[in-house]
Amino acid sequence: MKDELFKQDLKKQFEFDKNVASVFDDMINRSVPFYKENLELCANLIAKIISKEAIICDLGCSSANFLIFLANLRKDFKLFGVDNSPSMLDIARSKIKAYGLDVKFFEANLCEFDFFKSDVFVANYTLQFIRPPKRQELVNTIYKNLNENGVFIISEKILYEDAFLSKNIIELYADYKQKQGYSKFEIATKREALENVLIPYSENENFAMLKNAGFNKVESIFKWANFESFIAFK
Repeated sequence: MKDELFKQDLKKQFEFDKNVASVFDDMINRSVPFYKENLELCANLIAKIISKEAIICDLGCSSANFLIFLANLRKDFKLFGVDNSPSMLDIARSKIKAYGLDVKFFEANLCEFDFFKSDVFVANYTLQFIRPPKRQELVNTIYKNLNENGVFIISEKILYEDAFLSKNIIELYADYKQKQGYSKFEIATKREALENVLIPYSENENFAMLKNAGFNKVESIFKWANFESFIAFK
């Protein structure tokens, strides 16, 4: 379904409810620049560098797009997805079933999730929705549950620390969304709905958070304006 949720002022904060879930794939493809290409890049990198029969857990798996990429690249991976939205998980399970793939899902708040040892954790556009006071603690937990030589990949919307650059990047991003068919009203309404819900960090803050958790090597692997992906090695 086409994302037309913000053609009217919903007067509420953004949440991954049934309405959002029903248009999520269209929404994220039109709202996050190079969304598909970035997911393919991260999936191909994992497939290239991670050993056989690895346990991979997608944190905030939404509609399972990343898990589907991975499952089609390597049949030996043991794949898991976690999300706190039952509506999202309903769609994820339907897609996995339609593709005939094997993925196990958990419905849980990540800050309360009973983590298990994994070789790879992935959080694509997920940590930005975790309240800042709880974010470092969650990343610490992820680090502790990674096997030795494991990796953690995150994709995030980011802030720019320079005010002049930040203003212009935000304007360029608004232009991008208009080119995807969103009106100025839709863009403004969604931005208002996401205020205090999506709280991005700067590039440096993301690096520091990962380093503070104990990761010995952190690299940026993708960046477009105010969106960036990082890989951290244990």
